[in-house]
Amino acid sequence: MSIKVSNLSKHYGNQKALNNISFDIPSGQIVGFLGPNGAGKSTLMKLLTTYLAPTSGEAFVNNFNINTQTKQVQQSIGYLPEHNPLYLNQYPKEYLSFNANLYNVPKSSIEEVIELTGLQNETSKKIGALSKGYRQRVGLACSLLHDPKVLLLDEPTTGLDPNQLVEIRGLIKSLGKNKTVLLSTHIMQEVEAMCDRVLVINKGTLVADQLIDLSKKQQNLLVTFDQSPHLESLKKLPNLTQIKQLKDTQFLVSFADQQNCATLLFDFAVANNLKLTQLQPQEINIENLFKEATN
Repeated sequence: MSIKVSNLSKHYGNQKALNNISFDIPSGQIVGFLGPNGAGKSTLMKLLTTYLAPTSGEAFVNNFNINTQTKQVQQSIGYLPEHNPLYLNQYPKEYLSFNANLYNVPKSSIEEVIELTGLQNETSKKIGALSKGYRQRVGLACSLLHDPKVLLLDEPTTGLDPNQLVEIRGLIKSLGKNKTVLLSTHIMQEVEAMCDRVLVINKGTLVADQLIDLSKKQQNLLVTFDQSPHLESLKKLPNLTQIKQLKDTQFLVSFADQQNCATLLFDFAVANNLKLTQLQPQEINIENLFKEATN
């Protein structure tokens, strides 16, 4: 696993910024990390970079423990924080050269990341004269200097105009072909456009973990019975992938892609002396998932 988080918590006095979070991210995934403002997204990023120490629990990045192997974690990740810390009076190459010395990587890496991030035509300008989109590119270039296997990107598209969004989105998707990317954002459209999977956090707790491809392939139905069904029997329906009870008699059910989902539910109702009072297809997109998980 590129990232493994086990029962991770962070408290500030009596405030629980993160509460017993666990998840794994395998190599080669682009994962969107969603949540309302103040949900704990940036706190988790800072824990994974070892900038903060957890109150309890542990995490591994590239198999290095964030509690005991902080130097190895720092050397093996690329990090773009929410507020990109750039020296505005420097030129991009000057800034990247300074950071290359810190990472102890060859100067040839500078030209490689400049080409990778599309900065070739902007190197003659000082960073302070660059647009927000190109400043983000400089930050991404810096995070790539040492060729890390894992990228942690905290709100990388905040404040960009539509053209810049398209450019940075394409860049992140291309980086995800060879690296694991954990992308913190509150823009759900960005997750749908770039990510393979979404994690949703609310009030410091992980409330949803969904493969985006799976949500597009499965069929989802909102079903209401005239009385409460036997839940364990309902769970035994063929090809049922997920079931969520919304009310005593109402359920959101998901089936693997097939044609007879409604028939399965109708036959179940008849066999159990129930009546269907509602059977309605449901589109499960990232926005709906987010609203459902955070309410």
